[in-house]
Amino acid sequence: MRRPPRHPARRPRAGARVSRIVLATHNAHKVEEFGAIVAATRPDLEVVGYDGPEPVEDGVTFAENALIKARAAAAHTGLPAMADDSGISVDVLGGSPGVFSAYWAGHRKDGVANYELLLDQLSDIADPHRTAQFVSTIALVVPGGEEHVVTGIWSGRLATAPAGGNGFGYDPVFLPDDADGRTAAELSAAEKNATSHRARAFEALAPLLAAL
Repeated sequence: MRRPPRHPARRPRAGARVSRIVLATHNAHKVEEFGAIVAATRPDLEVVGYDGPEPVEDGVTFAENALIKARAAAAHTGLPAMADDSGISVDVLGGSPGVFSAYWAGHRKDGVANYELLLDQLSDIADPHRTAQFVSTIALVVPGGEEHVVTGIWSGRLATAPAGGNGFGYDPVFLPDDADGRTAAELSAAEKNATSHRARAFEALAPLLAAL
C-alpha cells in the first residue's frame, strides 16, 4: 500500500490565510533557522520540512536552483513553497565557490571538508584580499499562482582558521563585517537571524509572506 504524503496536497479555502509553508530542504538546521525568521513576520505560519524527492539542481545561478527546488516542493505538497539556494562567494576566486558551495570538496556535501579546502586554497592570501559574501536567494512559489525571487547578501571575509560551534556550513570560517571580529558560528542564533544573508533576503520576502 502506498503511504500518503506527509503534507497532503490541498488548497486553502477562499479567503483563508495560509497556515503552513513548506521549505524545500531536508536540512533540519535550515528548517529551524527559517522558522525563527518567518515567525517575526508571520508567527501563525508554520514552516515544515520537505519530505519529497530532491529535484536535480542543474541551474547555474542561485535563482535558478532556488526556483527548481521551490517548484518541486510546491508541486509535491500542494502547499506554498520556499527554497533557499545559498553559498559563499570569495572575491579573489572570482565569486567561487558560489553555486558549488555545498559540493566544493566533492559530492559528499561534507561541510568541514568544504571549508577546509577553501581555507587551504586561500592559505597564502593576505587578510585585505580575503573578502567574501554569503549570498541567499529565496524563491517563493504558490501552487497555481505567482513566483517570486529575492536575494540577500552578508558581506565579510574569510578567517584563517575555523572558530565557533554554532551554525553550519561555512559559518565557522566566515567573519561578517558587522560581527565585531566573530565568525558566523560564534554568533547566537538570535544574532545571526537578525543580520544574516537569509535575514536580509527575508526583508524583501516579508511583504509576500504577509499576503499569503
